[in-house]
Amino acid sequence: MGLIIQKFGGTSVADKDKLLNVCKHAIKEYEANNKVVIVVSAQGKTTDRLISEEQEISTNPDKREHDVLLSIGEQITISKLAIYLKELGYDAISYTGWQIPIITDDIYGNANIIDIKTDRILKELENNRIVIVAGFQGITKSGDITTLGRGGSDTTAVALAAYLKADKLYIYTDVDGVYSEDPNKNENAIKYDTISYDKMIEMAKNGAKVLHTKCVEMAKKYNVPIIVKSTFVENEGTIVK
Repeated sequence: MGLIIQKFGGTSVADKDKLLNVCKHAIKEYEANNKVVIVVSAQGKTTDRLISEEQEISTNPDKREHDVLLSIGEQITISKLAIYLKELGYDAISYTGWQIPIITDDIYGNANIIDIKTDRILKELENNRIVIVAGFQGITKSGDITTLGRGGSDTTAVALAAYLKADKLYIYTDVDGVYSEDPNKNENAIKYDTISYDKMIEMAKNGAKVLHTKCVEMAKKYNVPIIVKSTFVENEGTIVK
């Protein structure tokens, strides 16, 4: 038995069929007698749509209210996923970043996690529930909603893995690992079995979109290995360590 954290990005949760696929990944670990925590992003282009609607009102919105708006996307995903798992016969519960809470500083739009209160999650895991957490968001000490910036859901997953002392952290994406180049543009790109934190940070800074710099820097700080896998294809993926 172990504690497994699974993170799924926007393309992995984009519609009903893909949510079912996420459920299957979670159920597989749960049936193997593991404790399961799922971290999710907003579905598909939800965040882009919210920003577009915001721009119709203001081209320079208040930063606090901007974060309140963008946090809605992940809340939709966690509730749908919890409902789906319950429909399939598995007990699950969803939490927003502020319900846990995930405490951040007050840099709206690019906040940094400074603490996570894990009691609520641990209690639910002890009750054999699958816990679903909204990525990309937190709350300040004064009670204001914040968002974590680009790659924020990955950062949430890494932070939870560190604070919960998870046995494994999987970040599921629409690619099957980390490549030397974009495999969609170069069929001769080499897929790495393992890659160092520093090499991954360098690649992220140079434009690789698999993991964002902030997420990998946090993983390095807390020595949290990241297993990058495809949501849709079963393979070994790439270990960032």
